[in-house]
Amino acid sequence: MSTRQLISLILAALALYLALVLSNHPQHWLPAEFPMILLALLAFGSYRGVKVALFLLLVISDIWSAADLISLQMLGRKFDPVADLALIGPLTSLLASSFGRLAAITAVLAAILLLALGCRVIWWSIGVWAALRPGLLSKPRTAATVAAGLCGFALLGSAAPSHGMIERVGAIRQGIETARSFRAEIRDDPISPALRLDLLDADLMVIFVESYGRTSFDTAFFAQKHLGTLRRTETALAASGLAARSGFLTSPTHGGQSWLAHATFANGLWIANQVQYRAALASGRRTVFHIAQQAGFETAAIVPGITRPWPEAARMGFDRVMAAADLGYGGAAFNWVTMPDQFTLAASERLLPRQDGKRLATQIVLISSHAPWVPVPRLLDWDRIGDGRVFDEQARSGDSPETVWRDRDRVRMQYREAIDYSLNAALQYCLRHAHERRLVVLLGDHQAASSIGLDDRREVPVHVIGPADLVGRTAEWGLAPGLVPPTTTRALPMERMRDLILRSYSSTTKAPPA
Repeated sequence: MSTRQLISLILAALALYLALVLSNHPQHWLPAEFPMILLALLAFGSYRGVKVALFLLLVISDIWSAADLISLQMLGRKFDPVADLALIGPLTSLLASSFGRLAAITAVLAAILLLALGCRVIWWSIGVWAALRPGLLSKPRTAATVAAGLCGFALLGSAAPSHGMIERVGAIRQGIETARSFRAEIRDDPISPALRLDLLDADLMVIFVESYGRTSFDTAFFAQKHLGTLRRTETALAASGLAARSGFLTSPTHGGQSWLAHATFANGLWIANQVQYRAALASGRRTVFHIAQQAGFETAAIVPGITRPWPEAARMGFDRVMAAADLGYGGAAFNWVTMPDQFTLAASERLLPRQDGKRLATQIVLISSHAPWVPVPRLLDWDRIGDGRVFDEQARSGDSPETVWRDRDRVRMQYREAIDYSLNAALQYCLRHAHERRLVVLLGDHQAASSIGLDDRREVPVHVIGPADLVGRTAEWGLAPGLVPPTTTRALPMERMRDLILRSYSSTTKAPPA
């Protein structure tokens, strides 16, 4: 064997080893599959089918590992092949709307180029070891020595846990089994038809604040600002005759996929992925808004983040759905954020006027605290808002997302300011309507990605604001008086919120399961 051939052999082995380390995740530095693949190439490398099969296994496993790393960074969990493939399109759209179409195209092209380069290297490496077979087997002693060494490596590697290709197959099976058991859970709805919200003689308003998490209470960098805002507003609410109780909920998602939290709250089910989300929609299960409809409420959803057709909304229990194009915003977008939260809340005043004898049950999704958090809006006099063009100067101010996102500390600061803006907008809105009989459930959908929010927990705040007699009913939920619950407060599962609301505000009660 020439020196050139030996170098090629070593480089090819190194490339295959690195591909396996990536597929096993870097902490598993001794993948047991490595010697097995080399032995397979030595024994069966002359068969093209064997080479193609090994190539596909390595490439698919490495793509999967890359998806794991991205998912862990953004969503705080591993990639789910059964549920997450549908997220590729929305992720690309988010990149385009946040950082520009050119940045999104560049990222996609770079990913394709990197994939092509990786495929080329893996195929070359497989070919180098497959071509070695005839020469190696012609020398039995050499073949026996290499085989013994590789088997020893395999035995040593098998002593360490492997999380590579075998785990991938298990993940697919687990995803399918979870989807099957979830469908059975959907059918088993413990809520009695007698729960009709007859004790809620007020409007019900559910307001989600994007990326508002427990880190706003427990991480000093965020808490020093957000707690000050909450405590000041707590005093103003009391002066306006409003009561408040607060606590924490466990969200089904982290870092993104807000709609899973919305669906979990409304359906009374733990909806943690896209498969479960679609299954819940298709099931006909009654959401809190369906039940409000049947109780005589007019139901509506105000969702400024929706810019495309949303046909599934018809199955969520809403009489009316007002997406971005329906809200009358004439101003400039704040990158991905279509309009500032203050405008969204002002539009709800205009589009959802109170009707005599007709209660409202409304879901409003605030999005100013959605990434990229550039620029952060400022509150204006509510009477100046008009069609929103008054926000144009703010929308075009400051540095671009590309500039801000080069500095992680600056991104965290932008996130902190955006949450504070959204909280101020929502709480001022409550104060503006203090004279109306309205029960507001103000909550976060999920924490920001751990690298931004500095908190791995899937816990979000919930505040119930309104007349004292209505808010007092939430004491049995474990909510504490005011807007700042004790740090020792345990989080409630978010999927219990539907049943808690129905039980507390209906004269006929049936306790939800523990």
